[in-house]
Amino acid sequence: MLKTALTLSLLAAAATSSAQQPTGVVNPRPLVAATPAPASCPALLKQSFKRLQDEAPQDLCQYAGKVVLVVNTASYCGYTKQYEGLEKLYAKYSPRGLVVLGFPSNDFKQEAASTKEIADLCYNTYGVKFPMFAPTVVSGANANPLHAALAKQTGKEPKWNFTKYLIGRDGNVIAHYPSKVTPDDPDLLKQIEGAL
Repeated sequence: MLKTALTLSLLAAAATSSAQQPTGVVNPRPLVAATPAPASCPALLKQSFKRLQDEAPQDLCQYAGKVVLVVNTASYCGYTKQYEGLEKLYAKYSPRGLVVLGFPSNDFKQEAASTKEIADLCYNTYGVKFPMFAPTVVSGANANPLHAALAKQTGKEPKWNFTKYLIGRDGNVIAHYPSKVTPDDPDLLKQIEGAL
């Protein structure tokens, strides 16, 4: 008797449920959480540069939605040891969305003559894991498009090696730092933390 009552109760519930279905719907589609749309690429990052190790073209749009620290580097400069600090910064904050982009340049006559030599110094001497690009011009009339845009936005082009530009997730420049500002500078760290 109890078993029969339970069966009738279940059948009634099923009938009520199907009666509430809109006409013509056989198997309604289950609700699925919408996946977030990929970040659109800001104008500043709509550029491509050759990678240091193999000169394969790299679209900077892959860094859209991240906090980006752009640094012009050189192998034979008093500030070259900043590679260590930049790598520590990258290791600490990359899981939260920071990327450091290194652009070797001989604008100030302190970069190695060959790409192989630059790569050897970066990867073998300093253990750099953040993205590095092939040598480029970062200042003056022939500056690469990224550095030209950074100089235009900030009114400050690199005056020396290891000049830094911090770009927010929205693709706008947050701050410019001259060479003497080290990667562990409290103000730089505060700006990075705020942007992340």
